Amino acid sequence: MFKATTILAYRGEFEGKKCAVIGGDGQVSFGNCVMKGNATKVRTLYHDKILSGFAGSTTDAFSLFDNFERILEGKKGELMRSVLEFAKQWRSDKYLRKLEAMMIVLDKEHLFILSGSGDVLEPEDGKIAAIGSGGNYALSAARALDRMQSGVIQTNTDSKNLQIPPKELVRQSLQIAGELCIYTNTNIKILELE
Repeated sequence: MFKATTILAYRGEFEGKKCAVIGGDGQVSFGNCVMKGNATKVRTLYHDKILSGFAGSTTDAFSLFDNFERILEGKKGELMRSVLEFAKQWRSDKYLRKLEAMMIVLDKEHLFILSGSGDVLEPEDGKIAAIGSGGNYALSAARALDRMQSGVIQTNTDSKNLQIPPKELVRQSLQIAGELCIYTNTNIKILELE
């Protein structure tokens, strides 16, 4: 069950405002069987100021959420400090090191992937991150859509007319992943920081 899902996060600017969006599919797989199609794998943390999503074992993920939320409370919602503290605890706690889950956490300023071995990764572009079995499909689609609207990829149309709201960019990218990955469905849930 470690990679049987898709979570995609996008952080950037749209129409002059900072934004943060995360989305995930609803499929829960056990081996080669679909056990549930409408699970929620994304949630808000710290008074709805932090977005998060998980891939992996559900029980392990909830343990990670609880642990991370406790650290966030202690650090008064400062994401950078919380992520670093969380990584320290993850590496030193024998129980945490056995958890089979990954998380993405973000706010309007930062975006991080927390790996199953306690690593903290910040995407190179600082804008888009994905985890799970369909993560690479969603990541590729999101990067292509983002590059098209920024004019990096040349199209036959004016890129100013291709402005895709971040929530829709995440939705379309997850839709593509759900059509390609057998461990991902198109029952998509999205959260956005207002």
